[in-house]
Amino acid sequence: MARIPSRMNRNDQQLDFESLKRLIHGKLVDKLDLNRLGELEGDTLRREIRLVVEHLCDTENPLLNRSERERLIEEVLDETFGFGPLEILMKQEGVADIMINGPKNVFVEKGGRIQRSEVTFRDNEHLLQILDRIVSKVGRRIDETSPMCDARLPDGSRLNAIIPPLALDGPSLTIRKFGSKPLGLEDLLNFGAFTPEMVMLMEGAIKARLNIIISGGTGSGKTTLLNTLSSFVQQDHRVITIEDAAELQLQQDHVLRLETRPPNIEGKGRISATDLVKNALRMRPDRIIIGECRGPETLDMLQAMNTGHEGSMTTVHANNPRDAVSRIETMVTMGGTELPLKAIRQQMASAVDLIIQASRLQGGPRKVTYITEVLNMEQETIIMQDIFKFVQDGIDEDGRALGHFEATGVRPACMPRLEAAGVRLPQNLFASRAL
Repeated sequence: MARIPSRMNRNDQQLDFESLKRLIHGKLVDKLDLNRLGELEGDTLRREIRLVVEHLCDTENPLLNRSERERLIEEVLDETFGFGPLEILMKQEGVADIMINGPKNVFVEKGGRIQRSEVTFRDNEHLLQILDRIVSKVGRRIDETSPMCDARLPDGSRLNAIIPPLALDGPSLTIRKFGSKPLGLEDLLNFGAFTPEMVMLMEGAIKARLNIIISGGTGSGKTTLLNTLSSFVQQDHRVITIEDAAELQLQQDHVLRLETRPPNIEGKGRISATDLVKNALRMRPDRIIIGECRGPETLDMLQAMNTGHEGSMTTVHANNPRDAVSRIETMVTMGGTELPLKAIRQQMASAVDLIIQASRLQGGPRKVTYITEVLNMEQETIIMQDIFKFVQDGIDEDGRALGHFEATGVRPACMPRLEAAGVRLPQNLFASRAL
């Protein structure tokens, strides 16, 4: 195969490069000694395969220049071991979300803004091949009988996929990236997600084993915030986490991670979050953390909070603390329970101590917009009070929201519990002022 002539247009060059890559990849598969490869792993395996690919490159097209040759080798290795074209986006700094709408339409979110990527897949079959490799590694499947899937990548990133016939324009993937090193408290403080005063209250609430709901919309930073708050949990506490696709990265030593299981191809074997919550109660947990409450497991979570598992946490999808209460009510009734609404609200008022609202504001900044205390029931209404809040003042020239944090001047009713747990907060921490 001759070297790509300089007079060829860019599309022809790209086609020729892709053809050469497919040819070398096919020859590589033919040459692999699977029995010997089974004895190798990790970097050793990749080095061995790299030598084979380099030899094939020199044999098939010795006229490739150095950069073309290196790019070809890396892409063939990614096709063999990794996630093909996805590898480039997964390694790219600053990418928060990857959105794939069919093989030729790939978008990423960087700096709070969505932009089109130059990365593409050959066709639907190529994209399906990569997708199948990803989900099969974590014991999930995606096919015509089960065309939707939630899975996690090795670095903890979360993937949601939906394929034809449900997705009309080809396989569609959404990946929420989580780096190998999760954002810590200092990172979020530097980003202005909250203030040191708010951290003092949140840390005290965790150490005093208050039950906390983190509320927010999609992409508002709920999971990141939950990871950060979990760093305040005492090291000697036994923590059990329950998730649909494991993405929490807790820093404690004594953490037991549980993950739900979808039904098999016969429609059997499903293990729901409700099943796992019930089982977790028999495993002597000090705290239970549910990655996200979406359905009937919400009632079991509230009951656990009310029966000796203080300090438990979960997240819910809602736009503000009052909406979070309404959504919890709705999810409890989804389980088909015959509890009257007043009884559900009483359970909630008794179980939940704080609601922390995370929001993604215009232009991309993520903030803790409310820290709200749940007090009690008065007649049919749950009484709540805001302790800290974020007030938006406007937007800057780049279209990003501007604002400031405020202390509302309300002293939390839970202060005796914090003091009993040895948490001492400054006297003026809650004085009404801009922070």
